[in-house]
Amino acid sequence: MHPTQKVTILIPCYNEEEGISEVISRFQYKRMLAHGYTAEILVIDNNSTDQTAVVAAALGARVIHEPKKGKGNAIRAGFAAISPDTNFVVMLDGDATYSPEEILRMLEPLQSEFADVVIGSRLTGKITPGSMKLFNRAGNWGYSFLVRVAHQVNVTDVLTGYFAWKKDVVDRLAPHLTSQGFAIEMEMITKMAKLGNEIYSVPITYHSRVGESNLNPISDGAKILWMFIKSLNWEPRQGKQENVCPPEEKSVSVISHA
Repeated sequence: MHPTQKVTILIPCYNEEEGISEVISRFQYKRMLAHGYTAEILVIDNNSTDQTAVVAAALGARVIHEPKKGKGNAIRAGFAAISPDTNFVVMLDGDATYSPEEILRMLEPLQSEFADVVIGSRLTGKITPGSMKLFNRAGNWGYSFLVRVAHQVNVTDVLTGYFAWKKDVVDRLAPHLTSQGFAIEMEMITKMAKLGNEIYSVPITYHSRVGESNLNPISDGAKILWMFIKSLNWEPRQGKQENVCPPEEKSVSVISHA
């Protein structure tokens, strides 16, 4: 058994008071510890108008506020709040669409040095009936094909919300991120490819969400396509942070659960 390693689990949330309780309650802390991992859950409350932050804190999460709306802003705030003793970082959504029980599947390729980044693939996994519309599935297949061809990376779901990283990959990636909204996944994957990271996909389960979706397939889809186009000529600038407007963060609760 390898020495105990820390996993920080990021959950960006906007009005997910129903889903967040299910997500946090389903984490298998004892099973993770048996495999050599301790876990800290970090919920990024993206200016919710409901009780998301209160529910998450009551269940043992560390909660921070990111007042600038947008998933990209929330994720960048989460990256900035990761504790320095973290070995691996996992991210999933707070709407109960992803299975916390599958976290060990995400971590194994990192632990074994097979990959630097693991993408949880819905398209090659189990999509439960009614959880993804045909229009969204077709668009995702198209975007994934474009990324595989243009960036030569073995990913099969570029719009997934389930990620796992080695901590040093996050440290290197974070200064280059600029997306404020749902184009953040496309930006992360394409820029990680340009940074030379080994990225692979593993199959996961995808469930129907709890609550209402904030994604607009047309307008957000156009922004995702534009991010892909911009990524084609992007090159990392050594020593330069690209965040023009870094996310603001304010800790409202510091309660860790291991």
